[in-house]
Amino acid sequence: MNTILIIEDNADVRENTAEILELADYRVLTAENGKVGVETALQHTPDLIICDIMMPVLDGYGVLHLLNKNERLRHIPFIFLTAKAERSDFRTGMEMGADDYITKPFTDIELLNAIERRLRKTELLRKEYARNMQGIGDLMRDAGREDALKALSEDRNINHYKKRQVIYSEGNHPLRLYFVQKGKVKTFKSNDDGKELTVGLYNVGDFFGYISLLENSVYKETAEAMEDAEIAIIPREDFESLINENPDVARRFIRMLASNITEKEEQLIGLAYNSLRKRVADALLTLQRKYHRPGAQPFSIHISREDLANIAGTATESLIRTLSDFRSEKLIEIRDGQIVIANERKLAAMLN
Repeated sequence: MNTILIIEDNADVRENTAEILELADYRVLTAENGKVGVETALQHTPDLIICDIMMPVLDGYGVLHLLNKNERLRHIPFIFLTAKAERSDFRTGMEMGADDYITKPFTDIELLNAIERRLRKTELLRKEYARNMQGIGDLMRDAGREDALKALSEDRNINHYKKRQVIYSEGNHPLRLYFVQKGKVKTFKSNDDGKELTVGLYNVGDFFGYISLLENSVYKETAEAMEDAEIAIIPREDFESLINENPDVARRFIRMLASNITEKEEQLIGLAYNSLRKRVADALLTLQRKYHRPGAQPFSIHISREDLANIAGTATESLIRTLSDFRSEKLIEIRDGQIVIANERKLAAMLN
């Protein structure tokens, strides 16, 4: 049951609104002024707040300002309720972060529709979706956009790539979004001498190639299959239509696709400041986090020493010497060309 806080100094309006919401199966909290309203919100953390603007002690703008300063309360949907209908009031409220605006007098249906619409959008934004086609399907269904999902899936083709085959190249203009159905994919950047640095690793269920689509720029890296792979192709037009037609879907979809940005930032900081041993240890742990299969212990992977060196940001010869040291220290094992992590704890605790 969702909890709604009503902040309204007019007792009749407050009580009538509370009665309507209780009949609609909401749990209702009430406050007679802004100060009491903020205190109630801090104590109970409601799912939505309806607040009058013109009130004694603390007006609605003051309430919203205080809520926005609190990390726990700032994301609660906020609807202004007021008898004032001048455009300046609408603009001020929305610029401060209000989600909606209801003008008195209002009907029961107007009130309930506004609340249901806002709660539905908030649930959509908070819900976690898998980063795969199933996740996109769930997202579309929750947003009432199954038509968009159908169009997206109908236009989808599957391309097959051999190991080491380039999927797209740095400097080219993006024409599609890519989704890994099978296999492993890496993205890398090259300097003028041809030295590569791996900047992204993608597994089954991952999207890639989206940054350039969102920026409307050329690819800033090259994508290559690390092993035989099957890649679903989503045309650029379908992707742009998907995010342009529904702002709530766009925000959630972009958050879902961009979830690996922090990992890339941490990788680049490590490359800049960590020792060789630390970089190689981090590269092995990154592979484990990305490609570990549940239930498979210990983690092992067949990866070329060149690819691993590009992830660690070092020369292949230096990588091989470091792997030899790790093997002697019983941190890893080498079995039929596969690297097996034997002591994850010590790798993770590796000092610079």
